[in-house]
Amino acid sequence: MARALEQVDGRWAWVVLLASLVTQALTMGFPACIGVFFTDLQRDFQASNSETSWFPSILGAMVHGGGPLCSILVKHFGCRVTMMLGGVMASLGMVASTFSGSITHLFLTAGVITGLGMCFSFQSSVTVVGLYFARRRPLANALSSMGLSMGVTLWPLLARYLLETLGWRGAFLIFGGIFLHCCVCGALLRPVATNEVPESKEDPLLPPKIPTRSCLATCVSTIRYHLAFDILRHNMGFCIYVIGVMWMNLGFALPHIFLVPYAMHHGVDDYWAAMLMSIVGFCNIFLRPVAGLLLAGRKSLAAYRKYLFALAVLINGLANLICTVSADFRVLLGYSLVYSLSMCGVGILVFQVLMDIVPMDRFPSALGLFTILCGVTSLISPPLAGLLLDKTNNFSYVFYMSSSFLVSGSLILGVGFYAAEKKKLKREGQAKMEDAASEMTSMHDLTSEDKDSAKKQPYPESIYMTSV
Repeated sequence: MARALEQVDGRWAWVVLLASLVTQALTMGFPACIGVFFTDLQRDFQASNSETSWFPSILGAMVHGGGPLCSILVKHFGCRVTMMLGGVMASLGMVASTFSGSITHLFLTAGVITGLGMCFSFQSSVTVVGLYFARRRPLANALSSMGLSMGVTLWPLLARYLLETLGWRGAFLIFGGIFLHCCVCGALLRPVATNEVPESKEDPLLPPKIPTRSCLATCVSTIRYHLAFDILRHNMGFCIYVIGVMWMNLGFALPHIFLVPYAMHHGVDDYWAAMLMSIVGFCNIFLRPVAGLLLAGRKSLAAYRKYLFALAVLINGLANLICTVSADFRVLLGYSLVYSLSMCGVGILVFQVLMDIVPMDRFPSALGLFTILCGVTSLISPPLAGLLLDKTNNFSYVFYMSSSFLVSGSLILGVGFYAAEKKKLKREGQAKMEDAASEMTSMHDLTSEDKDSAKKQPYPESIYMTSV
């Protein structure tokens, strides 16, 4: 960007925060309503549970897996252009999906194209909040994540209404127009002034002056930089975080996809089944600002955010076991309330912990690697759960599967962070002891030299005066 128009933590930062909130509501809230269309898509395309599950899995994989490409676009064109491009792509994908004659065509349009567009808009909205806020960054991340809650609240209700009145094709056409609002949000992202030193145009992973470079070397260095392999190799906290979130992500998205079909399968009215996901989002609208002020925004808790995140993941996993008790609406309502509490903790801390672990100037690259690895698990998880459902015809096993991945993922995060911190403290203690020992040795050598000089020069005062 040629010139900076806005200051960090300035007035326009709150406008950018609102744009980020709306963008997250439009993009990340949409996967929550896929369960509303699950039965209709399965019936229209004559597909099994596992085949239909590929649609949300491909969509989720593209939302996460397009991270490295998004980081390249953000680096070269900025967050504004990337977010607007994402809105256009998401809209085109949804409009094209209304002409789908097969489920494979739906995978390509509403899955790949729309998912990639949502990735560009969503990750740009996360990155720009980190650039516009420094002092209030944890609070800003918590407030912007309210967009996900609003999306989870409104998308299922809107999807249910449009499905009943226009069918799934008409609903997807309306969704295409809704995604164009990401372009409006992107237009609000003005350039921001930062204290970071401008990066050199030369590749930082290569020597500063290289006469000629082959095309292969250029591609390899570019991929290494934008995929943040150097951070993954040298930053143990980032490595633990990526592994833990990848593992827990295998179970995190399953309730969003299978809760509504599970309730409908056991006789709950279609409208009230869709309402369950809306309740989760509605509770989060009020919980996230409070949690952002009490937990994420407090400096005294900054060192414990990663452990709070692991605790939220653990509660989220244990909450899924409630669904296995009964499919009664009152039980599922209680589950939605507990799940919304844990989802609030996960939502406000997932990107804040990443910002705490990696430097902000490398955050887009780290976010790209983080999301593409999570995209792999997002691609695997729903079809695996759909296959399990086809084999057993029992939704309880899906929630058992989700709970096991989340609980084990929280243990990986908590134990891994604790072990890494202990190792770091031990290494720092050894370094301090070595420094103290070297200091004592140098003082001992200095004392010996002083004694020798005192023997040779019995009258140091006269020498001092003469020299003066």
